[in-house]
Amino acid sequence: MTLSRRNLLATTAAVAAGTTAATAGTAHAAPAGHGGGGRRLRTGFERLADDGYARLDGQKVGVVTNPTGITRDVRHIVDVMHADDRVNLTAVFGPEHGFRGTAQAGGSEGRYDDPATGLPVYDTYLKSGQPLADVFTASGVDTVVFDIQDVGARFYTYIWTLFDCMEAAGLAGKRFVVLDRPNPVTGREALGPVLHKEFATFVGRQPIAQAHGMTVAELALLFNGEFLPSPVPLETVTMTGWKRSEFYDASGLPWVPPSPNMPTPECALVYSGTCLFEGTNLSEGRGTTRPFELLGAEGIDGGWAAAANDVGLPGVRFREAYFAPTFSKFQGKTVGGVQLHVHDRAAFDPVRTGIALLVTARQAWDGFAWRSDNWIDKLTGSTRVRTMIDAGADTDEVVHGWERELAAFRRTRRQYLLYR
Repeated sequence: MTLSRRNLLATTAAVAAGTTAATAGTAHAAPAGHGGGGRRLRTGFERLADDGYARLDGQKVGVVTNPTGITRDVRHIVDVMHADDRVNLTAVFGPEHGFRGTAQAGGSEGRYDDPATGLPVYDTYLKSGQPLADVFTASGVDTVVFDIQDVGARFYTYIWTLFDCMEAAGLAGKRFVVLDRPNPVTGREALGPVLHKEFATFVGRQPIAQAHGMTVAELALLFNGEFLPSPVPLETVTMTGWKRSEFYDASGLPWVPPSPNMPTPECALVYSGTCLFEGTNLSEGRGTTRPFELLGAEGIDGGWAAAANDVGLPGVRFREAYFAPTFSKFQGKTVGGVQLHVHDRAAFDPVRTGIALLVTARQAWDGFAWRSDNWIDKLTGSTRVRTMIDAGADTDEVVHGWERELAAFRRTRRQYLLYR
């Protein structure tokens, strides 16, 4: 077999991290309640700390993180590292919503000094390329560390913060270390359409599947091997005790909302499908306690839930629901729609479900419309989903339309998987 550039990069990074695909998924004995079969999952940060931060020895370190960068006892890793003389933490880099998570969607915290640690916090949101490289240079760090909890969907912006920071670190001559965390909706398989490059935005920089089924460390290897024009010096610190088939509750880790509208792992489970409603004139549930699980608009009645249930989607049922969002679409108005109830998450396909809901919403409600800027095309990665649904295609026809490109992505993806 020929050793390709991407295979070499993946192998080198895995070895540099002190683990391989075979060892990354090894179960370790732990107290009951920490994963199936008595295993205890250990995150990338836990393994880094267990090793006395040896990988960071002699380096000025900056961390790209947000409120999800926590330890098992819910201390933030920045606070932990700042208090430890074995690591020279000198800067923090905040993504969308900010390092401490005070900003809503589409916002950040800007440049400030963190009151708890005194560390300078730099804003990465909407920065990329040389401007972001200049931020890394100005910070004076030698190594950039990334530790953010992802939710498994292409349009969740933190993975593109990862991509942009990797590219910028390379431009600035910085080393890059990714601390891995679980994909909360499993890493079993990639699902959905693959982005077409002409539709690249911050909700999808590169051609990956809508539900990628990877961890952030695996994505970093994929980005380095397939998409970055020049690979960055990359190390990945993998987890131990994680299996690809496991949902977040098997991890034994506390859940911290990665963004204000991602309150629970159940929300993450449906998000890669129902976030498509951001591209329509229906509410995607923002402003409720169940964002992305509640969908609706003025003028919709129980007919939509009945139509969605008639599709016979595996693992999910739909309840006729009424709600009044406190912000975002239909703020302060009572709307009708559906609530998703996932009863078999192993059988549930979030992307197919999202498509079925779009198809049935258009059929059940004559007020249905796409957002005027065709945001749906940015979310799905091409014009295909929108134009097929407008032409009257059913769910199976729409899903069939992306099968070939998805199969190609799955073959590429397989080379970068670190866990069984």
